[in-house]
Amino acid sequence: MVLNGLDHLADAAPWLKGRRLGLITSTSGVTRMLTSGIDAIHAQFPLTALFGPEHGVRGDHDAGATVETYTDPATRLPVYSLYRKDSQHMTPEMLDLVDTVIYDIQDIGARFYTYFSTLLYVMRDCAAAGKELVVLDRINPLGGKVEGGLLQPGFESFVGAYPLTTRYGLTPGEFARLANEEQHIGCQLHVLPVLGWKREMLFPETGLYWMMPSPAIPNFETALLYPGTCLTEATNISEGRGTSAPFELIGAPFINGAALADRMNAKKLPGVIFTAAYFTPSASKHAGRRCEGVHIHLTDTKAYDTIRTGTALLYAIREIYPNDFALRQPEDEKALLPINRLTGSDVLAHDWPDFDALMERWVNEAKAFDERAAFARMYE
Repeated sequence: MVLNGLDHLADAAPWLKGRRLGLITSTSGVTRMLTSGIDAIHAQFPLTALFGPEHGVRGDHDAGATVETYTDPATRLPVYSLYRKDSQHMTPEMLDLVDTVIYDIQDIGARFYTYFSTLLYVMRDCAAAGKELVVLDRINPLGGKVEGGLLQPGFESFVGAYPLTTRYGLTPGEFARLANEEQHIGCQLHVLPVLGWKREMLFPETGLYWMMPSPAIPNFETALLYPGTCLTEATNISEGRGTSAPFELIGAPFINGAALADRMNAKKLPGVIFTAAYFTPSASKHAGRRCEGVHIHLTDTKAYDTIRTGTALLYAIREIYPNDFALRQPEDEKALLPINRLTGSDVLAHDWPDFDALMERWVNEAKAFDERAAFARMYE
């Protein structure tokens, strides 16, 4: 049986009992039987305040939507936003309310998913204020596999705050150990480990129930696709937001779905097949317009190479439709290009390199990161 940190919370009593506690969580912070972590913790160690990341503590805010301070209707506890328009940090006033901060959020294993950025900022804020941080560790639903390019210096942002590969193969607790040591943060860190989990396990092997970590990640298959197909968010191609299959449906009004599916199937990528897809997003890019593209079907989740597949799909669209394909531009001319924020470099910002050469570069970066992070790992 796999137990996340929250599922054996009593073992954290030495760090929590008698303290004023603040909890950073989201809708995914639940027990094995899907009891809200807010309720489970509050019943044993009364909470003083809640802190919400992107999407809020109850998961009721859209991606990118700023969240302001409010009162949680279920507990009547104050909820302080860590995804404000002006800052994503804990303020001294917030930290004055607590002695110890608890972090309990299910991540999905992709660098540009913002919960690890929140964790990194919280570690720095707690260190500066002399507060202890307790991470209730959770599995990595994508297992321990490492893929993709490393975030390069100068390309840091809230969707890539730390030099990780795109798919980094770490749990939240392992990442906290890595960052605390590498950057000499000095956080008084405690990690309550996962029990019964091994690195080769993907989510379906854990026996846990899937709880959406954010509105656009409805199931495990979406989470596995996301580190690769999320690159389309930086382009004028729909990543399927506003449909029932975000990150599985990829297309645009100018694409011939059958031709693109044929092109992708000819590549014989492991663990995946493509069919032509026709959809009309109800929101986000191309809302209300008929799109064609591909539906991505996973046939072998262990063999599937999410970074190679997502990047190959983007390359194919760009090659077939060079006059239609375009990169999104930042709203602020001083900001990083969206594609630079997602890749963590400028490798796709201008003249795209040979695909095989890019894959070789990213494989080497992934191997080096895997070796670099070895000391922080807690699980076999």
